Amino acid sequence: MRILLVEDNEDLGEAIEKRLRNAGHSVEWVRDGADVVPTAEADLFDAVALDLMLPNRDGIGLIAELRKRKFNAPILVITARSEIDDKVSLLDLGADDYLVKPFDLRELEARLRALLRRTGGQASSTLSAGNLELDLAGLNASVNGKALELGRREFRLLEILATNAGKVVAKERLMNQLFNFDEAVSVNALELHISRLRKKLEAANVEIGTVRGVGYVMRVGA
Repeated sequence: MRILLVEDNEDLGEAIEKRLRNAGHSVEWVRDGADVVPTAEADLFDAVALDLMLPNRDGIGLIAELRKRKFNAPILVITARSEIDDKVSLLDLGADDYLVKPFDLRELEARLRALLRRTGGQASSTLSAGNLELDLAGLNASVNGKALELGRREFRLLEILATNAGKVVAKERLMNQLFNFDEAVSVNALELHISRLRKKLEAANVEIGTVRGVGYVMRVGA
């Protein structure tokens, strides 16, 4: 998942960024309200975690502008308890959910997962493709009930491909979702993860196909 984090509190922002990155997500952290719209429009994000109290721009105005500009990714608002009266306005303007401070970082991550399931039409945290099953909450996968040993990025890569089974996923999108901007990576790093996944999926009735010059696609066999 590629997440846009908007939080000006350094301690909280650092804690959230670390939690999400450790879970295998790609995070772009913005601290100034004036930078939110340009950043959101410059890349493809799966979700936004947005604090309401920001320098130079208020969160409510930002939500309204993002939706006006046809920014469709789900928005999770991070709000202080004193601002809870604004929840109806937040939802009416286009926010998808809100979380009141202080909160457990595990709940933040769970809320983001739930928003992604909702927008993707998925009802539960379990995803299946053939005899491959992914537990999105537990970050583990299995083939015919036998657990696969996967690194965090391998799991996230598998999640993206399985979520889009039958559809070609561009290399650029995969790299954006798997790696952070501050990491020096190349297409070779993505190809290495793909190669490792293919070996680990030998017992599965799914395959990861290459669409030359474009990206990869997960196909489910008989």
